[in-house]
Amino acid sequence: VQLEESGGGLVQSGGSLRLSCAASGRLFSRHAMAWFRQAPGRERQCVATMSATSSGWTDDFDDSVKGRFFASADNGLNTVYLQMNMLTPEDSAVYFCAMSPNAWRSTAASDYDSWGQGTQVIVSS
Repeated sequence: VQLEESGGGLVQSGGSLRLSCAASGRLFSRHAMAWFRQAPGRERQCVATMSATSSGWTDDFDDSVKGRFFASADNGLNTVYLQMNMLTPEDSAVYFCAMSPNAWRSTAASDYDSWGQGTQVIVSS
């Protein structure tokens, strides 16, 4: 399984970024995915989880990003996206996408066995 992220960068507070995660070797339609972030000196935090349904996908978000971050996937469910709006310096971190061997969503990093390389997000004040 390979996960390739892109879309990180430097943005001013209040701005937006969209992260992408392209998956190969395993179908998102059968495996849950998640977005985690890790800031220096802090534990890895799950910000979003996604799992495919018969009509698209279902998702959930950590309270710290709910209403600001949104998840989506392309029609082939090969790439998932994390749209991040109203960014604040507290959102600065390395963001990782991860795929689970299971179909159900989880916020525990230990439930995911495939990880992308991470993409840096820096939000300036």
